[in-house]
Amino acid sequence: MATTADDIKTKYPLPVWQYQVQVGEDDMAFSEVSGLNIEYETISYADGMGVKHMPGKGTPVELSLQKGIVKSDTKLLDWITSIKLNTVDKKDITISLLDEEGENPLVTWTVVNAFPTNLEAPTFDANNNEVAIETLSLMADDLKVEYK
Repeated sequence: MATTADDIKTKYPLPVWQYQVQVGEDDMAFSEVSGLNIEYETISYADGMGVKHMPGKGTPVELSLQKGIVKSDTKLLDWITSIKLNTVDKKDITISLLDEEGENPLVTWTVVNAFPTNLEAPTFDANNNEVAIETLSLMADDLKVEYK
């Protein structure tokens, strides 16, 4: 059990609320990031002794970014509407979990060659006063993780 401030800094799990996101060259604020999964398909084959399972190829990364709608910020809309048949501006996305001061990255996830697949508008409900949140779904080739 951690008993000193230094022990707490090194042995306790990191909180998830302090992070930064960079889409291509742009720093952007998102209220939620999900889908940072590394996953492999499973290959099953039968031999004389039974069924064996082996890891196969990696699956694409399916990422979701949520942010509040700001009337002058159309970057996500511009990105998804720029898609034409077989042409898209793929971008690397970097998500960094920051230290308690919010300055230094402790863990960084780099999503490689991401492109938008869906931009979802908020649900409109006259009975509540929540912030309008848009959700951008992306697909990417790879996910790299680096611990500092």
